[in-house]
Amino acid sequence: MTLAAQLFDALREASLDPPGVSRASYGAGERAAHAIIRAAAEQLGLQCRVDPVGTLFMTLPGADRSLSPVMIGSHLDAVTHGGNFDGAAGVVMGLALVAQLQAERRVLPRDLTILGIRAEEMCWFPVNYIGSRAAFGLLPPGVPDSARRSDSGKTLAEHMLEEGFDPDFIRQGKSSLDPARIHAFIEPHIEQGPVLVGAGLPCAIVTGIRGILRHPICRAHGAWNHAGAVPRGFRQDAVLATAQLAARLDALWDRTEASGGDLVLTMGEFWTPAAMHAPTKVPGEVAFSLDIRSEQDAVLDAVVSVMRDMAEEALTQRRVTLDYGEGMRAAPALMHPRLRAALRAGAAQAGVPCMEMTSGAGHDCASFVLKGVPSAMLFIRNANGSHNPDEAMALEDFGAALRVLVGAIEAIAAN
Repeated sequence: MTLAAQLFDALREASLDPPGVSRASYGAGERAAHAIIRAAAEQLGLQCRVDPVGTLFMTLPGADRSLSPVMIGSHLDAVTHGGNFDGAAGVVMGLALVAQLQAERRVLPRDLTILGIRAEEMCWFPVNYIGSRAAFGLLPPGVPDSARRSDSGKTLAEHMLEEGFDPDFIRQGKSSLDPARIHAFIEPHIEQGPVLVGAGLPCAIVTGIRGILRHPICRAHGAWNHAGAVPRGFRQDAVLATAQLAARLDALWDRTEASGGDLVLTMGEFWTPAAMHAPTKVPGEVAFSLDIRSEQDAVLDAVVSVMRDMAEEALTQRRVTLDYGEGMRAAPALMHPRLRAALRAGAAQAGVPCMEMTSGAGHDCASFVLKGVPSAMLFIRNANGSHNPDEAMALEDFGAALRVLVGAIEAIAAN
């Protein structure tokens, strides 16, 4: 645990940006984090290399080097004024696992490679999982020249070149990760919600990463009118139409949970235009957003059905048009049953109480699942949420999760 504590302290000091830390993707904070992690890996005697997009590979040789390696890791960037543990905990745990294996003189049957992944946080560039998708050759070729960093306005290509990396690798669709040459991928990560704190447990085995149905720019179009002079049957009230949509979706959420399904739903924006609205006006327009997530594709299909039905109902009953705008949908990323079983057995062997739960946030692990790599995630209890300077992961909980991984790694690495 001394190694982990030292690394977390060094990472915080190198990227301190009061009241939290900032580690911009392809920027100074991320660069410093990679340097700290690489130095620690080299001290442990790991074989280190960096690919053309900046992914850091740190390998502990196994008994048979011809076998595909087990990979463990996460990202090292962090949101602006964020916490110190988001992403970094997974990379540090990989190195802590190596140190433990060396202390016990254990040699795994295959290589163990720790990954330090670049550019996971979307607050810097408006593209998800840049680092892991680039390593798999999954990014569209135009991204290096179209994606601009939020703080500098410079393109991804410009920032990659500044950091010594090669945007042509992305433009040409090349890859440094071959899914056929990865035995398994494990991503330890802090939990970014309150579930483990509420359950009083130090860690959890993730069942899957929720798929996303997102419509960021929605509009309800009715008609502005006089609040006192227009009877109900003559109104085209955009607020009531949108509120009815919200109520119908909330009812679906309630039914889904009652039947054992998984769903979270957020309307993070909901407003009438300030230049037009007034206490004495029937609202003729509403802008809103929809963010719907589920571990089950069938549940996302049910949400789409409700949205479609409500659009028809709003038009026929209220003469209000619900326009959901351009949307995006990402499939759920389900964790591999064999790896989940290995982690459960590791927890039992270590005497660490844990639970299974869904991940509502997205993670690099989803890129590995998309490419067919058997994958798993291990959550660590973390108070006060995430993406804020108050992230609070206790080293005792980190240690408990590490013991689970130590107990599971032989089964994970088995042929």
